[in-house]
Amino acid sequence: MKLLLISDAECKALWDYFQPERLNGISAIISCGDLKREYLEFLVTLGKLPLFYVPGNHDERYTVDPPGGCDCLDDTLTVFEGVRMIGFGGCKWYGGGTYQYTEKEMRKRVRKAHRAIKKAGGVDIVVTHAAMQGYGDAPDAAHQGFACFRELVDEWKPKFFVHGHMHGTYANIPRRLRYGETEVVNAFERYVIET
Repeated sequence: MKLLLISDAECKALWDYFQPERLNGISAIISCGDLKREYLEFLVTLGKLPLFYVPGNHDERYTVDPPGGCDCLDDTLTVFEGVRMIGFGGCKWYGGGTYQYTEKEMRKRVRKAHRAIKKAGGVDIVVTHAAMQGYGDAPDAAHQGFACFRELVDEWKPKFFVHGHMHGTYANIPRRLRYGETEVVNAFERYVIET
């Protein structure tokens, strides 16, 4: 199954110059946050594909006007065509905002998810906005990853850990990294993975 990952920057090829055949072979779209609600609604409508998302740190508007027709993965385990996905939106606290969390706050969210993961027999894809600490993150306060994400991956060993927040224009950050058995993928703008 092919999944289109998107995050942080609207892709002109998928919006301004949309052509349906660009989505041929794609089973679903996963947004890792910080994208306009209108963009997600456009893709889910014209792409005629399911779209799953977590909010980014700049998605405060989602609290009052979430993207229509899309499925929120935030703190939720969802199974799509046999693939178990769970999501954690937001980033590390760096000044305050609806989707900014301390390590302790995110750890509490992750801990609450363990029951659903155990009940599902594990998780295949962890979808986040922020990176995991030490893998695709940056040292500045706004872009540090969460240690509890690394602990989650250590325990459950998902096939993929996909995140946003790290724009390709910020630094020379690899698109894909390997952490044990897990492939860590930065979803910036657009990227396709195969499960």
